[in-house]
Amino acid sequence: MAAPTPAVVSAQWLAEAVKNKLVGPKLRILDGSWYLPKSKRDTREEFSQKHIPGASFFDIDECSDRSSPYDHMLPTSSDFSRYVGELGVGNDTHVVVYDTSDFGSYTAPRLWWMFRVFGLGSVSVLDGGLKNWLAEGHPVTSDYSKPERRDFQASLNQSWVKSFEDVLENIKTKQVQVVDTRSAGRFRGTEPEPREDVLPGHFPATINMPFTSFLDPSGKHLGTETLAKLFKEAEVDLEKPLWASCGSGVTACHVILAAHRLGYSGIGLYDGSWGEFFKRAPPEYIISEAEGKKE
Repeated sequence: MAAPTPAVVSAQWLAEAVKNKLVGPKLRILDGSWYLPKSKRDTREEFSQKHIPGASFFDIDECSDRSSPYDHMLPTSSDFSRYVGELGVGNDTHVVVYDTSDFGSYTAPRLWWMFRVFGLGSVSVLDGGLKNWLAEGHPVTSDYSKPERRDFQASLNQSWVKSFEDVLENIKTKQVQVVDTRSAGRFRGTEPEPREDVLPGHFPATINMPFTSFLDPSGKHLGTETLAKLFKEAEVDLEKPLWASCGSGVTACHVILAAHRLGYSGIGLYDGSWGEFFKRAPPEYIISEAEGKKE
């Protein structure tokens, strides 16, 4: 039986695979970079100028539910199948995902989670992203050749996806722990949200673990011993039900990746996250230290 796919792979491992020309139908590399509009970064343009050799670009806004008023909500199984098939991914492909953020890892865990929720277990995050790839002296290129289309059959694990209604119910029943990965200021309501139509704060009974706390100073993912300590210090019990939330369902996936690396794979993601909750919840469920709360 094949060994399980590691959730995180090193730049050295991927560099060897690139050098040995292993990138192809059985190994695909995807740049899943995405930034808030305020950053004014054009990720497609950045990709066209510089990417890991053999990589393709995965656009989380394009591969989403375009009918939703909320940012990059999960697409349908058929839309996901079509999108990743065009990137040369089949059900037997090992996919390695990365992003170009200064954090080292920002959106890549969202891609990792998307593949897993649609039934592909053989997916890994590149440790430290492009930031560490470059720091370790590995090559980049502007060359791109579109991969040959593959057939991908997605199978959505709906139990891993949580809705606004699920969260409202849980506020009443308190059956599930919820971790929010936004910065402490956004969580408490003392720093602004990046989206102008959303105020900062959080919903009741959530635990704040900023996604950056899952990374070391160089941007690599923390080792499992340190992760276990992190959850313990935050009083999160991985033996009990757990969901993750953030601003729009992206950085919350750092919690899911960390728990998975510790052997816990049933963590739910509130896909709409705070961006949806703030707009739909009654004011008494918006907890904030700031003035000017939701009316």
